Amino acid sequence: MHAPPRPPVTRRGDDVDEIHGVSVSDPYRWLEDPDAPETRAWVKAQQAVTDAWLAEIPARDRIAARLREVFDFERFGAPFRRGEQIFWLHNTGLQPHSVLFRKRDPQAEPEVVLDPNTLSDDGTVGLSSLAISRDGRWLAYGVSDGGSDWSTLRIRDLETGEELPDLVQWVKFCAPTFLPDGSALLYSRFPASGDGPKGTHTAANKDHQLWLHRLGTDQADDVMLFARPDHPDWVMSAEVHSDANLVTIHVSAAAGDDNALWMADITGSEVGPVRPLVPRFDAVHWPVTVVGRELVLQTDWEAPRHRLVAVDLDRPEREHWRELVPEGEDALVEASRTGDRVFLRTLHHAHTRVATFRIAEAGGRVALQPAGDVALPGVGTAAGFHGRPEHRDTYFVFSSFVQPSTVYRFDLDTDTVSVHFAPEVPFDVDDLHVEQIFVDSPDGTAVPAFVCWKGELVRDGSRPCLLYGYGGFAQSLVPQFRTSLVPWLELGGLYVSANLRGGGEYGRAWHQAGKRGDKQRVFDDFLAVAEHLVAQRITSPRKLAVHGHSNGGLLVGAVLVQRPELFGAAIPAVGVLDMLRYHTWTIGHAWADEYGTADDPEAFGVLLEYSPLHNVRERAYPATLVVTADHDDRVVPAHSFKFGAALQHAQQGDAPVLLRIEERAGHGASKPLSKIIDEDADIFAFLVRALDVTP
Repeated sequence: MHAPPRPPVTRRGDDVDEIHGVSVSDPYRWLEDPDAPETRAWVKAQQAVTDAWLAEIPARDRIAARLREVFDFERFGAPFRRGEQIFWLHNTGLQPHSVLFRKRDPQAEPEVVLDPNTLSDDGTVGLSSLAISRDGRWLAYGVSDGGSDWSTLRIRDLETGEELPDLVQWVKFCAPTFLPDGSALLYSRFPASGDGPKGTHTAANKDHQLWLHRLGTDQADDVMLFARPDHPDWVMSAEVHSDANLVTIHVSAAAGDDNALWMADITGSEVGPVRPLVPRFDAVHWPVTVVGRELVLQTDWEAPRHRLVAVDLDRPEREHWRELVPEGEDALVEASRTGDRVFLRTLHHAHTRVATFRIAEAGGRVALQPAGDVALPGVGTAAGFHGRPEHRDTYFVFSSFVQPSTVYRFDLDTDTVSVHFAPEVPFDVDDLHVEQIFVDSPDGTAVPAFVCWKGELVRDGSRPCLLYGYGGFAQSLVPQFRTSLVPWLELGGLYVSANLRGGGEYGRAWHQAGKRGDKQRVFDDFLAVAEHLVAQRITSPRKLAVHGHSNGGLLVGAVLVQRPELFGAAIPAVGVLDMLRYHTWTIGHAWADEYGTADDPEAFGVLLEYSPLHNVRERAYPATLVVTADHDDRVVPAHSFKFGAALQHAQQGDAPVLLRIEERAGHGASKPLSKIIDEDADIFAFLVRALDVTP
């Protein structure tokens, strides 16, 4: 490796916190303000060093060019219906964002409904949400600026093409939805404060609220439907069940964990009083459909891998629940309805299976009868299967590590699957291979992982390998095609995706085994996979890189400071890296149930033991690229700024510690394709140099 770059000298302050009798120094506290002149100057200096180091890699431009080539193919999303109209997302190849199209009827010509590429010259303004009224006339869409989680809702009349003057602001973590008659919109927001959303990059987001906006009116006239100032940490959203004239309100007290439900009746443009449906935060509850006066509910209450129950809307107490589909051997991911069918997507060792059940009703009581499985084209991931009771077909997207996303149609009358759209890709997929392995963690738990490669796999330890993980918030890493990996695989690189505890691959117990005081199990799982890859000579420590985003950035930061000798490179991206202060910024407080907080003496001890920032020691670290965005308002850049500065200060080896700080970008949502390509090109160029890969 070439001589390491000289990072800018980062001023060390004298901030010290006394937490439960323990003195904790925080020398880079000043980096927490992203807009301070000193921080901005530091960011520019860091990025200049990183840019100069990457510019010395001849392969960087070739990788970027190849990424543009492999992304340049037509892509479709799964179609969906509103009234007689069919809508879908489409990208010609290198468009920054996909475009919303429709057909007014099956024989009509496609027409553009909304092109987000017209919202800005550089693609940094994108869509955060879409909602279309039941009859297909009204479109509500959220606009996000510079990757922020904050968005503004706008409304368009799809009959006339007219943009309404309505502007709905202070919206965040919101999936807007129309009332059945299309006269009003339900949305979630935070209270207005300070100098507007752009001034709230780090301030804690509290007091989420559910509001009703009537089309053609000013936001000042909106009606608050549900708020709980006595529980400022709650986050809420609404779902409208049009056929039942019912709205259910989903409330979470901790992201990715248990939730409660409230409900209200809808009459025209009016929403009645909110009343409890399942007001307890002791399980996961997801409404599926309403049949008569019974709600079909997906829940993990008394069923860690989830089941379906019938809930009488007039007697919603649990003693009146009836089981419709019992818990199975595989974790139930999602249940959805189209026509007279309910589709159950389950995970079998992290890949999708889909079962269907026919809806029956007798005496006002719903029943579900097994109706066979959906034939999938292989081991991969299927998503979709949404529709309405009157529809006789539905669409889904299937992809795997070796099959690009393909759109399929399922015919409910014949139970057959047909290809609706198969992409013509500008690269060879025939020589791509995948193998699922199972690795024993230190406590004996079998941890799945998928190994992907191109060509022949020679087990001599010489192959560069990129190991990816997440392990948190009940989120599952499932087989999906990643176009950006094509150049890496063509360079001879391996890609490994690990299904760690803390995720949702095996249901509630798998998640619970990797949260709060048991978080170290997630890191142990990841390290076990890494050690297995080395022991089997699939790769070697000097050729092994680790990568993860967000909670996965925490994972990479933790294993980096615990076992730096095991890796040749590390890429913690937009990571949660300061575990003692994460809950004080933006929406971090909502992660308290996943991690615990330093406010609690017992949790403080656990967090201090593994917090990446607080476990950086003077020693040799592998080449590290810390990736963040200058105004990420979900996992604020202070995490990455402070961690990167601490690593640079402590580095005793020759490997570089670099920060890649994206401008006009956030946590990852609404990022234009050009920025995705630039980031991937930098990451793969970094790996080429750090792991000594021959281009």
